[in-house]
Amino acid sequence: MNGERERDRLGRLTDHHCHGLVTTDLDRDGFEALMNEAPHPSPLGTSLFDSMLGLAIRRNCAPVLDLEPLAPADAYLARRRELGAPEVNRRMLAASGIGTFLVDTGISGPDGSSLTTPAELAGLADGDAYEVVRLERLVEELLGEGTDDVPGAVTDRLASGGAIAAKSIAAYRVGLDLPGPKPSTDELAHALAEVEPTRVVDRTVSGWLAHTALESGLPLQFHTGYGDPDLDLLAADPLQLTPFLRATQDLGVPVLLLHTYPFHRHAAYLTQVFDHALMDLGLAVHNTGALSAGVLRETLELVPFGKLLFSTDAYGLAELYLLGALLFRRGLDQMVDALLAAGELGEDDADRLAALVARDNAARIYGL
Repeated sequence: MNGERERDRLGRLTDHHCHGLVTTDLDRDGFEALMNEAPHPSPLGTSLFDSMLGLAIRRNCAPVLDLEPLAPADAYLARRRELGAPEVNRRMLAASGIGTFLVDTGISGPDGSSLTTPAELAGLADGDAYEVVRLERLVEELLGEGTDDVPGAVTDRLASGGAIAAKSIAAYRVGLDLPGPKPSTDELAHALAEVEPTRVVDRTVSGWLAHTALESGLPLQFHTGYGDPDLDLLAADPLQLTPFLRATQDLGVPVLLLHTYPFHRHAAYLTQVFDHALMDLGLAVHNTGALSAGVLRETLELVPFGKLLFSTDAYGLAELYLLGALLFRRGLDQMVDALLAAGELGEDDADRLAALVARDNAARIYGL
């Protein structure tokens, strides 16, 4: 199956959740530290290049750098440094076929370094970019500034029109078992008085933020599933959000379950039973490499086609944008071809499925 056929079916993609790129050259340790959610390469293992993600980089990204497929890791990294990070970023983003980026700006680069801005990121692909505001980070900024009325400032920021969506990292801080009813003003005031301003870890605060974002009309993204070691994976199962989803359904504002792996089947169930719940596979696609089609197949077992969005969750490395897009195209194309061959859908159905997931669902949900 060639790349032209994959590109023809899905066209330009909308990446509804992603991050900026590192703009400096990286040594091997620095590169591997950004390959997945591990904080650094493990001295007890071999290398992150010895993984499905590592194989995918060597197989699919090497030709973009004028190397043969499956070039050795050291040769790949040497060529990357030879070209320089700006040129690598430009090549990878241009080859990804992504045209619209919804960028979570609430995270910095390695060791606090800067990442590309949304505008710089979109410029690499001759595309468009929009900001996603990270809720817990917003509160930390306001507390750090000594803001007297934090709830009022949060509400004003969310209503200002500066961001296209909000994101909660409750999964990292307190888990996804958020309160169904919105916490009261008194409960919030007590919680804010007790939190550490530089890292807000409080169920009441995260719950109030999530409810307030939806009340403002902003689509709300939740990190769920796979993440770095700060996260308790059991507490990041999207099923934990059931009381919150039940309590917020009448608002009619979208709640988007990000990444979801290994709970993608749980997330697909939630999208069926709650009108306002949607999902993606995010970083699960590039991390599972050539086997990612299986994750996508398991998701499509249940998710309504109008409830699945594309995202890369790419962070730091431009390779993750290219792989997220290429592997998603390939996996969806394989499944559509199999269903066509079996007579389980028609060509019009295939085109509609591809368009919905590639960009139409995101355009509808975010008002693009």
